[in-house]
Amino acid sequence: MNASKIVSLLLLLVLINISSNDINGVNAFHKVIKKMQSKSTSLEVVSHLHRTGFHFQPPRHWINDPNGPMVYKGIYHLFYQYNPKGAVWGNIVWAHSVSKDLINWEALEPAIYPSKWFDINGTWSGSATNVPGKGPVILYTGITENHTQIQNYAIPQDLSDPYLKKWIKPDDNPIVRPDHGENGSAFRDPTTAWFNKKDGHWRMLVGSKNKRRGIAYMYKSRDFKKWVKTRRPVHTRKATGMWECPDFFPVSIGKKTGLDTSYDGPNTKHVLDYGNFYASKTFFDDTKNRRILWGWANESDSAVEDTLKGWAGVQLIPRTVLLDSSGKQLVFWPIEEIESLRGKNVQMNNQKIEMGQRFEVQGITPAQVDVDVTFNVGSLDKAETFDASFATKPLDLCNLKGSNVTGGVGPFGLITLATSDLQEYTPVFFRVFKDATTNKPKVLMCSDAKP
Repeated sequence: MNASKIVSLLLLLVLINISSNDINGVNAFHKVIKKMQSKSTSLEVVSHLHRTGFHFQPPRHWINDPNGPMVYKGIYHLFYQYNPKGAVWGNIVWAHSVSKDLINWEALEPAIYPSKWFDINGTWSGSATNVPGKGPVILYTGITENHTQIQNYAIPQDLSDPYLKKWIKPDDNPIVRPDHGENGSAFRDPTTAWFNKKDGHWRMLVGSKNKRRGIAYMYKSRDFKKWVKTRRPVHTRKATGMWECPDFFPVSIGKKTGLDTSYDGPNTKHVLDYGNFYASKTFFDDTKNRRILWGWANESDSAVEDTLKGWAGVQLIPRTVLLDSSGKQLVFWPIEEIESLRGKNVQMNNQKIEMGQRFEVQGITPAQVDVDVTFNVGSLDKAETFDASFATKPLDLCNLKGSNVTGGVGPFGLITLATSDLQEYTPVFFRVFKDATTNKPKVLMCSDAKP
């Protein structure tokens, strides 16, 4: 452990609190607050304090899960859960925005909203698939009159329109019902479908649970309309709870490019994501041969506070997804287009920092900054041993080992949004542990936005 270790990161410093919920499974945000869900806020009184400069968010009201991001005829499409009437969850529609560069967005009319018997109580999350010969098809969860969750589809009204402004929900919906023992109150979020050339079937997953067992059911179809559940789910696990917004996609071994969702060639692994990065969704960008991940985060504000400020939630920075050289871990990096947002460049090089020292980075005045920083921490011999007495959830461990708790290696990092007397600030910090069994380093990254 004498080798010098380097920690490198890119941070987008925004006051957000990622909704980690339960590390072994996440809980839904489908709590209806009737007094607030339709309490609209005019644009004139929306609070801009802590609104983002880098992230996607509409001018007002509640947003959550990104739904079916895709690219069609050179236009990027982002669908997302949105409350057009208030700043808390409720009245959910599939909002729709388009972009030519993933940076500048134009809002269109909602693509899907409750209107038919098969979705009259909700048009919840899902995905989009570009089906050869058919064009884009949206798969989504509809909530019926008796609040059963079923899977539906929608198609564009005009395939020649690259903006896909109008969508149709055919009357032969639904395409999947919970008719074979599935839990009808926890049965949602169909994935992007993929095609298997060997048997000529499309396949998709639907997230669910049985008591506390998380499940990703798999369905297959020849015509993209009649879907049959496979004999076994693609995966299931005890004590993980509802698997919301599952995602399933291939990654290349050894190549620095993304793969089409239906790719099934050599040197490939597949990824199943059921929500540790909450409600995340990927799509294949065939214009640049990359896979892009979108995810959602909400703030730590209460429903009352959200209503007062007039908005809630952001879509996080879209990032590329690759498999690392070991073939065992995914790596992410903000898309290259983000760099076009950079303005004044401020640098600090070769700064030696002793324990307890703080240095101000001169020349930074805005509340939001894109920071690229490398820390050389030297020897890890003094790193604390990570043992069973520590909290197992990163958020709990961050609270236990806060920025003012001295460790063997760390904490080190950045202090943001600080007052001149440092009575108030938001630290973004690291500390390094070593595994009790393997002696390998374990790095904890924390952000403390508590008042």
